[in-house]
Amino acid sequence: MEHPDPAVREKAAADWCAWEDAVLSGETNGASHPYGGRPPAEQLALVRICSHYFSHGAWLEEGALLRDAHRLAGIPGVLVHGRLDLAGPLDTAWELARAWPDAELTVVGTAGHLGGDTTRAHVVRALDRFATGRA
Repeated sequence: MEHPDPAVREKAAADWCAWEDAVLSGETNGASHPYGGRPPAEQLALVRICSHYFSHGAWLEEGALLRDAHRLAGIPGVLVHGRLDLAGPLDTAWELARAWPDAELTVVGTAGHLGGDTTRAHVVRALDRFATGRA
């Protein structure tokens, strides 16, 4: 994404988005080309941000999130994750929920990375609980 030739950057962004679309192609909720169908400028922005974070490991040491999750004790959290998410496998959310003492994991059996109506309903329900202090 840092190549001086704009055509190279655009091709790299288009290829990245095509890969994302392929990973998401088995999901039942969502558009057929959620990334590749975006305008080229949006593809470039998305891929620049993603590749920047990925190339820096989100500025975390390997394993830091799970290793230090115990520090979140006393802070409630709700993790809503689609069972069919190939982009972010369920085992990662499951491991985090086990390591975070006050986390609750909700698995949406029919959803993937894109979520959908059921995922959205779980998120809204969790937000409502936090807003009313019943988390």
